[in-house]
Amino acid sequence: MKLIESFTKAEKRRVFLSFAGVFGMGFFLSFLVLCDLGTDPCTFMNRSISSFLGLSFGNWQLLLNSLMFLIVLLFKRKLIGWGTLFNMVLVGYYVDFFTWIWGKTLPSYLFTDAPARWLLFLSALLFFMLSAAVYINADTGVAPYDGIPLILTDVFTARFPKIPKTAIRICWDGLAILVGILFGGVPIVGIILMALFLGPLITLVGKKLTPLLSGASNRRKA
Repeated sequence: MKLIESFTKAEKRRVFLSFAGVFGMGFFLSFLVLCDLGTDPCTFMNRSISSFLGLSFGNWQLLLNSLMFLIVLLFKRKLIGWGTLFNMVLVGYYVDFFTWIWGKTLPSYLFTDAPARWLLFLSALLFFMLSAAVYINADTGVAPYDGIPLILTDVFTARFPKIPKTAIRICWDGLAILVGILFGGVPIVGIILMALFLGPLITLVGKKLTPLLSGASNRRKA
């Protein structure tokens, strides 16, 4: 009984951290959007397409995520969890909501005038990446956008084992950037900074969260 109780609490911690990470991603991404100095490739692509189609960012992101979710569900459903649903449904709407709030409450110079714009951008970028690292390390499922390259990795490495797995992810993000450009977006410095620092932050946060999540991890290995 104690083992079951411990496992339940550990799983609840994972779900809570996953939800908190997704909330943080949407919250800080709203500042990145308003600063307009660059975001992650997925957001860049979806913002470009949503603007082109005249849809809200949240509505378009949910639509595209739903299509990608079906692919993940069909080919690698073990990647799906609570975190998958949190990410695919909530991030876009959090961004829409908070950008609306900041537009009503914060002075516009924060998003247009240096050095305030750069200070806000770099701070929001750091906390966005930390939130993403918390979400990823909670290990409660991957976002549909992240699930597709994992499926592609299985397909391509089975036929061409010498292909580096990281190369497939780089190509996937590159494709997202290309699509964003084709729909009128302009990639800026934020994409480069995200590519350079997100990986190390995921590792660092993972080390810090290991003691908190060890109960759930041990149970999964049992």
